[in-house]
Amino acid sequence: MKERITPLMRVYHEEIPAPLMELYETPPMRRLSDVGMHCGCEYSAFPRFRYRPMAEWAENYTRDLHSMGAALIVWHFTGDLKQSAAALLHDIATPVFAHVVDFLKGDHVHQEATEEATREMIEASPEMMRVLKKYGLTVDDVADYHIYPVADNPSPGLSSDRLEYTLGNFYGRSRKSLEQIRTLYGALSCVENEKGEPEPAFASGEAAEEFTLGALENSRMYIADEDRYCMQYLADLLKKSLEWGVLKPEELYGTEKQVIGRLLSEERCAALWNQYRLLSRIEVTEDRPAGRYCVRVPSKLRWIDPLFLLPEGGAARVSEVSETVRKGIEDLHRTDFDVWIFAPEGAEAAAELLQNG
Repeated sequence: MKERITPLMRVYHEEIPAPLMELYETPPMRRLSDVGMHCGCEYSAFPRFRYRPMAEWAENYTRDLHSMGAALIVWHFTGDLKQSAAALLHDIATPVFAHVVDFLKGDHVHQEATEEATREMIEASPEMMRVLKKYGLTVDDVADYHIYPVADNPSPGLSSDRLEYTLGNFYGRSRKSLEQIRTLYGALSCVENEKGEPEPAFASGEAAEEFTLGALENSRMYIADEDRYCMQYLADLLKKSLEWGVLKPEELYGTEKQVIGRLLSEERCAALWNQYRLLSRIEVTEDRPAGRYCVRVPSKLRWIDPLFLLPEGGAARVSEVSETVRKGIEDLHRTDFDVWIFAPEGAEAAAELLQNG
C-alpha cells in the first residue's frame, strides 16, 4: 500500500495506521482518487491552475489525498481513531468537480451542499461498514467531522481540513518546498482556544504569519475571476447535460473520468467541454457584454487566522499582532464580485448553448 503514500503524508505522520489504510482502500474512498481538489479548474488552460504531481502515481491533488492528509494530521495531534476516521471520511460525498455542484445548486457563498450525503454513503458501503465494525467504530462516530474541533472548527480557526489543503496547495503550486512545509508543520502543537477547545497553534508569531500570508495567497486563488468563471461554466454545463439527458443526477457521484466521457459522447456537451479545456484568459467588465457567455457570481471567502503561543504564556490570533495579516484579511473581504467575467475565445458559441440552448 505504500505506493499511495505521498511526500506530504510522511510529513503529517510517518506511518498510516492500519484502520485508516483499510478505510482508505474502500470503494467510496477510491472514487475520490478521481475527484480533484480544484473543482475542475485544473482541466482548463489557465496558467494559475497548473500544479505539480503530488506523487509518482498521482498526477493531481485529489480528494482522497487531501482526506488521508487531514486524517493523519488529526492522528498526529490526537491519536484518536474516531476523530481521525471522521476526518478521513469527511469528503466521501463530494461529487465530481466538487464545489461546482454547490454553484449548480446556487450555494456559491456557503459551499456546503456537497456534505449532504456523507452518512448515507457510509451506510451504503458494505466494505466501509465492515472496517468500522472491525475496529469498534459506529457510523455516528465518523459521519460528522464537525463535532471534532481538531478535524474541523468554525472559520477562521485552524483545523486539520484547512491546514491540509493549505499545505497541499503550498506544495502543489510550488510555493514552498517540502522542507519548508515540514518546518511549519513541526512548529504546531495543540492548545486550548478561546472556546476551551483544542486547536493547533504555532510556536511563534513569525511562523503563524508566514503560514497565514501563504494561506491568504491561496484564498485569493479560490475567489479569482478565473476560478469563479470556471466553476460557473462547469455548473452551467452540468445543468445543461442534465436537462438534455446526457447525464443522470446519480452520475455526479461517480468519477470525473466517467462524467467527462459522458460529456464527450454528446455533440453539444463535447463542444462545450472542449472549449472549456482551451480557456486561458479572462476579461472583466462592469457592463454585461452582449452575445457572450459571461458570469457575475460571488464566491465563498476562505481565510485562516491561526493561534500562536505567546512568550509569557497563553496564545493569540496572529491578526491581533500582525498588521500585514490584518490588512491582507481586510483586502480579501473587499473583493469586488460585482463585475462581469468572460473568456474572449468561444464566448459566442458558449452563450448560445449554455445561456440560450
